[in-house]
Amino acid sequence: MKISTRTRYGLRTLLEIATSEKKAGVFQKDIARSQELSNKYLDQIIHALKAAKLIINAKGKKSGYILTRQPSEITVFDIHSAFEPGICIIECLSGHYDCDRRGGCLAVNFWGNLNVKINEYFKSVTLEDIISKRIEFPEVLRQPRHRSSQI
Repeated sequence: MKISTRTRYGLRTLLEIATSEKKAGVFQKDIARSQELSNKYLDQIIHALKAAKLIINAKGKKSGYILTRQPSEITVFDIHSAFEPGICIIECLSGHYDCDRRGGCLAVNFWGNLNVKINEYFKSVTLEDIISKRIEFPEVLRQPRHRSSQI
């Protein structure tokens, strides 16, 4: 499973808006500059976030953006859903894929359970959790990777 850049940049955009102390909202040009995104690409991100009702213009068309809800009420799942139809780690779980092995596949339950856990995790983490650093980076991922020697 790979998370799209639109979802990743959508999260970064919302975090920037959520942490801003500007009452008039955060301007798109400021987000583009600080996140090192082109205005054209950020237009797509902003459009999707507005369509998902996660952000609005603070005071009309030429103002900055603000969140529509508190950071504690916006989950990573909400953000992901602004860009993708759902979380599906393998094609055969999507419902749009007809697999001949579905009835006898022993692995489908494993993948289905993993998919449920990912969905639950996305739904359990809010912008506030990320901002307040309640999400810890697992120690195992902080360790340098060792390359296996090739023979």
